[in-house]
Amino acid sequence: MKAAHLLAPGNMITVDVPEISAGENEVAIRVAYCGVCGTDMHLWHGKMAERLSLPQAIGHEMSGTIEQVGIKVTGLSVGDRVTVRPLAYSTPVGDWTEDAAHIRPGSKFLGIDTPGAMQARWVVPAETVHRLPQNLPLDIGALVEPLSVACHDVHLAGLRAGETAVVIGGGTIGILIALVAQLKGARVVVFEVNKTRLAALRALGLEAFDPSETDASNVVMEMTQQRGADVVFEVSGSQPGIGLTTELARVRGRIVIVGIAPGMVPINMFHIFWKELQILGARVYNAGDFERAIEIASSGQLPLQKLISGKIPIEDAANAFKSIERGDDVIKLLIDCGADR
Repeated sequence: MKAAHLLAPGNMITVDVPEISAGENEVAIRVAYCGVCGTDMHLWHGKMAERLSLPQAIGHEMSGTIEQVGIKVTGLSVGDRVTVRPLAYSTPVGDWTEDAAHIRPGSKFLGIDTPGAMQARWVVPAETVHRLPQNLPLDIGALVEPLSVACHDVHLAGLRAGETAVVIGGGTIGILIALVAQLKGARVVVFEVNKTRLAALRALGLEAFDPSETDASNVVMEMTQQRGADVVFEVSGSQPGIGLTTELARVRGRIVIVGIAPGMVPINMFHIFWKELQILGARVYNAGDFERAIEIASSGQLPLQKLISGKIPIEDAANAFKSIERGDDVIKLLIDCGADR
């Protein structure tokens, strides 16, 4: 079978590898699509190298069809259309509640700590698998994982209808957070400096501004009658973006940190004290977020198809990474692993 193997930073080739059988508590999935995300680009650039076992297939935003079921697996069948919540737990649940299971120690992230979905057939623990409805195209099914991130973040923020939400950073996750927040009934504004992303945001009907050209504080204050935003989602992971969060949030507003910053970054502690701000960290998702994302995706309420900029055959997987690295006009590229052809 075909697998796209990362050999070293910036070096990926597609090779033929033997198929692996599912263990007793596993399923084997014939992969249709696997999205290339920011985490994959970090791996491409050599970050988190200590967690990889090169050469290795990476990737975790996927969809496919179950091809084999382990003998102890129940509730899943050959032929089921599925996606994978790429978190494997190696420690007992203990006192961890289901909604916090994803942050307990000992978790492994599939596609980093173990081989990922950029291959024709992927064997994963059955507990990580979620069924997709028949009406959901498999290319959209590959967007369920990033959509789950957005569902988790909006839920964690406690966002309510009628509130104002600011999203700083308009990549795939930022776009999805904005769309899910709108679906909640919030008024949303996005700040993004990349022109391609700005155009995509506006094409989706979102209010979007370049903070290097437009004063972000003025925009937010005008739209909130000088109150500030109820919730600010920081998705850029950048120092300028993080710096904006405390400025744009209202008194007792909530700031949700989604983007991963490169180490320690300054933040205005006086704003946090003076306005009694709440700062929340948001990390991936839980099983409930995946089910909510599947429900939203299959409802057709969000224009998810517009986020897919192209589908690259697995034989040319490296070109997808090079395209993103060059800064081509793309939002989400999918690796076509063959099961939907």
